[in-house]
Amino acid sequence: MANMSSEPTADKSTKPNKFGARHWQAILLFLGMMINYFQRVNISASIVPMTQSTADAPYYNWETSQKSLILSSFFWGYVVSQVPSGLLAKRFGAKYVINFSTAIGGILCFFHPLAAEGGWINVCVMRVLTGLVQGSIYPCMHTLLSKWVPRTERGFLSTAIYSGAQFGTAVILVSSGAIFESSMGWPGLFYLSGGLSLAWVLLFAWKGANDPATSKSICKTEREYIQSLTGSNNNGQSLAVPWKSIFTSPAFYGLLAAHCGFTWGFYTMLTEMPTYMSSVLKLNVKSNALLSSLPYFVMGLLCFVVSPISDLLINRGTLTVTTARKVFNSIGQWVPMGCLIGLGYMTANEKTEAIVLLVFAVGINAACFCGYLVNHMDLSPNFAGPMMGVTNGLAGITSIIAPLVVGAIVSDEEDPTQWRVVFFITGGVYLLCNALFVIFGKATIQPWNEPPNMSSTMTLRKNLQLDSRTLAPTGGKEDRF
Repeated sequence: MANMSSEPTADKSTKPNKFGARHWQAILLFLGMMINYFQRVNISASIVPMTQSTADAPYYNWETSQKSLILSSFFWGYVVSQVPSGLLAKRFGAKYVINFSTAIGGILCFFHPLAAEGGWINVCVMRVLTGLVQGSIYPCMHTLLSKWVPRTERGFLSTAIYSGAQFGTAVILVSSGAIFESSMGWPGLFYLSGGLSLAWVLLFAWKGANDPATSKSICKTEREYIQSLTGSNNNGQSLAVPWKSIFTSPAFYGLLAAHCGFTWGFYTMLTEMPTYMSSVLKLNVKSNALLSSLPYFVMGLLCFVVSPISDLLINRGTLTVTTARKVFNSIGQWVPMGCLIGLGYMTANEKTEAIVLLVFAVGINAACFCGYLVNHMDLSPNFAGPMMGVTNGLAGITSIIAPLVVGAIVSDEEDPTQWRVVFFITGGVYLLCNALFVIFGKATIQPWNEPPNMSSTMTLRKNLQLDSRTLAPTGGKEDRF
């Protein structure tokens, strides 16, 4: 115990008590997530009025297969750009990469209505390009979070920022009806998305910063507090990514499995639930904007409930960091698994129960944000961005495969037994992927976070000791579930 007292610990007296620069950065990034999800989902909301005759807006007679290609083409570009954008963020600074990507995505929004006049293939091109620039968002966010968010606040601040995706989706779904009925028509949704994107770019260029060391609005106390509790160093941009160590790490594969499981389940619900509820439950969800957006509002709100609980349990030493990540990820994947199985047995006479299960299945996914989503930073703060590029890129492939699996199984959309097979497959993916995370996952900084010959190796060792003592003062329990 004597040796332990000589090691550096997190001096709680130095923790800034006031609302600080890191919180302003979190607000800016939350808004950035919202804006970027406007770019992502505006086509999903607009595709209906784009293909239906309305009073003032143009419309197009596109076939169902053509509309499906338009909606899926985003992911063709999205998957490809994940790893390169993560490397660019690490090399040149995430602030500049995310600003450039958001600006290009905003400009592309303005060209969507013009592209539609030229045919559905042109719209597909716009969506592929949008996906290419959008592929940088999560790697850049993770790179920024690894520099700005102390481990003691990682669950809450990271989850709060990423909840912008859910609120962005919900806002688009709620407001789209009013926009479509206005004089702007459906093109207005693209113009507003583009305008807000460019406005955020200017704001973040003015107030955003790559890290505390380059921020002009942070006090010395807060800067030192953040830098002592991130596990990231100022030389991170110059470090070569240890790909071999990453791809031979069991903890990385546990994280990858959890990410793929979340994406498969989330996008199955996002893309297929409206069809299921319309065809089997005889409930037209798409006609009710509030009902369509409710699951995402609930998920966004639950982000602010589960994340402080996670941080509290960790900081009080009730759970180790590793245990907390696994517990909350299990809640976020195994509870929706049960909800999906229950949905498979719902009938048209049980609409209310089905809606409750759907809302809860999507909403409780928020717990995963305190699980796998912050685990990249747990394992390697210096390479959180490139790691996110890899896992998000591979997980993105599942968002393409999952609808294809549904299409191969469901030949009669009104047959509940076929949908039951879909739900059991999705539940099986949740079960297997989270089980792999529980078995192989860790939440300690890995040795490959920094080269062993660097003088900062001692700092890494101290950070590892700080993890187990300050965040979860239970000694050797850190590696146990």
